[in-house]
Amino acid sequence: MPFNQTNIPGLLVFEPKVFEDIRGYFFESFNQLTYKEAGIEVNFVQDNQSWSTYGVIRGLHYQLKPHAQTKLIRVLSGRILDVAVDIRRGSPTFGTSFSIELSAENKKQLFIPEGFAHGFSVLSDHAEVLYKCDSFYNNGSEAGILYNDKTVNIDWKIPAGKEIVSEKDLKLPVFASCKNNFEYTK
Repeated sequence: MPFNQTNIPGLLVFEPKVFEDIRGYFFESFNQLTYKEAGIEVNFVQDNQSWSTYGVIRGLHYQLKPHAQTKLIRVLSGRILDVAVDIRRGSPTFGTSFSIELSAENKKQLFIPEGFAHGFSVLSDHAEVLYKCDSFYNNGSEAGILYNDKTVNIDWKIPAGKEIVSEKDLKLPVFASCKNNFEYTK
């Protein structure tokens, strides 16, 4: 199976089978049947794409229920450090973060179910990121956690003073006071 379980229940790394030859490469970046065979029922309804320069940190973002989003993150060009934080109350890994380098070269993808805050930092000169969502964007459901919260303690792999963070993200609350309506279920 192309799915690898992380140390956090439900958070998966997808490694597609890549076919390479003298022409280049080919792979299925998403196949609903592959997910279904793995027991993952998801209906993606929206694709989002961003382009960012080195040092940009986006996140940590999520949408509250009933507009929560499951996401599938991949990189079209460059490399990022992709981060997910378990915010499901009652989870054995509540407050735990997971990070992985995703790149155009390694073609890995991170499958993030609802109940996680998500963000990434750009490690290359630039990066183009594409992610699928199973729920539409809803402004009133937006929530997040301050990227440098000491409780979550994420090493974004960007030297101090080189971070580029939006004004909006700098105003996000710390983990202890973030809005949260997620409960862990097995």
